[in-house]
Amino acid sequence: MFQQPDFSLDGARPVLDRITVECSALGFQAVLTLLLAVACFVLWRRRRQPYFLTWAVAWAIYVARLSFMSTFLVRREPEWLVLHQTATYLSTFAFLGAALQLSSGFRWRWRHALIAVAALGWSYAAIMVIDSMVVAGVSSIAVLFTVTVATGVVLWRQRAQVPGASLPLLAWTFVLWGVHHLDYPLLRQFGTAVLYGVFVDMLFIFAIALGVLFLVMGQDQRALAARSGQLEQLTRLLLRAQEDERRRIARDLHDEAGQVLTAAKIELDLAGQARGSELVGRALAQIRNLSNLLRPAALDLGLEPALRALADDFAEHLAIDLSVDLPGREPGQVSAADVVVYRVVQEAITNVARHAGAEHVRIRLSRSAGGGATDVLVEDDGRGCERVNAHLGLLGMRERVTALGGALDVGEGPGGGFRVRARVPDEVAA
Repeated sequence: MFQQPDFSLDGARPVLDRITVECSALGFQAVLTLLLAVACFVLWRRRRQPYFLTWAVAWAIYVARLSFMSTFLVRREPEWLVLHQTATYLSTFAFLGAALQLSSGFRWRWRHALIAVAALGWSYAAIMVIDSMVVAGVSSIAVLFTVTVATGVVLWRQRAQVPGASLPLLAWTFVLWGVHHLDYPLLRQFGTAVLYGVFVDMLFIFAIALGVLFLVMGQDQRALAARSGQLEQLTRLLLRAQEDERRRIARDLHDEAGQVLTAAKIELDLAGQARGSELVGRALAQIRNLSNLLRPAALDLGLEPALRALADDFAEHLAIDLSVDLPGREPGQVSAADVVVYRVVQEAITNVARHAGAEHVRIRLSRSAGGGATDVLVEDDGRGCERVNAHLGLLGMRERVTALGGALDVGEGPGGGFRVRARVPDEVAA
C-alpha cells in the first residue's frame, strides 16, 4: 500500500510532509535526467558514435534509479531498494564504459552482462540476506567513489587528443561527483541525504550536460575546419589545373593556329590578295591577344616584365595613365605566388577598364614588413565602391589569394576611387 502524503495545518496553509517533498525533488531530477538521456540518444542517431548511446543508456538507468528510490520512500519495501542499488551500480559502470569508448574504442561484449548479474546479486544479498544497510551503504559508496573517479581519470588522460574544454570539464565533474559520494553517511545522520543529494547531483548533471555540449561543438568545429581545409586544397588544385590548361591552350593557339594563319597571310600577300591578307591579319592579331590573355609569354620571363607589359597594353588600348611601382628582383623561375600576383593585377585593371571610368591607375608591389609575402596595391580615381559586387572576377581573385593563405581587401581608396589590396605569401616555384 502506498503511504498517503500527510498534510497538517499551520494556520490556513497546508504543510507538505517530508516524503512528498523528497519525491517531488527526485521527480524533477528524473525529468531533467531523462531529457539528457534523450539528447544523447539523438546525438547517437545522428553521429553513430557509440559513447553517445552508452551515455543515453546510462542516463536512462539513472532515471530508473531515481524512480526506484521514490517508490521505496513511499512504500518502504526493501525490494525497491535492491533495484535502486542495482541501478546505481549499472549506471556508474555505464559511465565508465562510455569514457573508455571515447578514449580507447572500448566495445561492449556479452560477458559484460556479468556486471549486471553481480550488481543484482550483491544488492539482494546485502539488503535481503545480510539485512544490513551499513554493508549495503558502504559497498555502494566504495563502488561509486572508485568507478566515478576512474571515469574522470580516463577522460582526463584523453584531453590531449580532444582539443577544447569539454573533456577537462567532464573529467573534473566526474572526479568531484565521485568524491561527493563519500559524504553520504554524514548527511544521512542529519536526515538531509535525499534533498541535499538531489541538489548536488543536479549541479553535476548540469555540468556534464555542458561538457557534452562542448564536446559536440568541438567536434563540429573540427569537422568544419577539416572540410574547409579540403575545400581549400581542392580550390588550389583547380586553380593550378586552370593555369596549366591556360598555358596549354595559349601555346597551342600561338604555335598551331598562329603559325597556320601566318603562313596563310604570307601566301595571300604573295598572291596579291590584299583584302584577304588584311582579314587574316586581323584574325592573327585576335589569336595573339587571346593567347596573351590566357597566358602571356612575358610571364615566363618573370613577374616584373609581365606586369610592365600588361600595364603598357592597357595604357595603350584604353588611354589610361598607369603608374607602375615594382621592386627590383632577380629573374628566376615563375612561382605559383607570382602567377597569383599577376592574375590579381590583371583582374583589378580589367575591372577598372570595364566599370571605373578612371583616368589614373596606380599599381604598386612591395615586400611585406616581415618578409615572406608580396603586398599588392591597385587603386584608381574612378567611381569607387559603388560598383563593387560579388562578380566572378573579384571572387576569382579572392579564391586565388586565399588558396595560398593570403588575404584580399577590396574597398574605397583615399581619393574616393576603387582600391584592391592583397598579401600573397611566397611559395616554391610551380
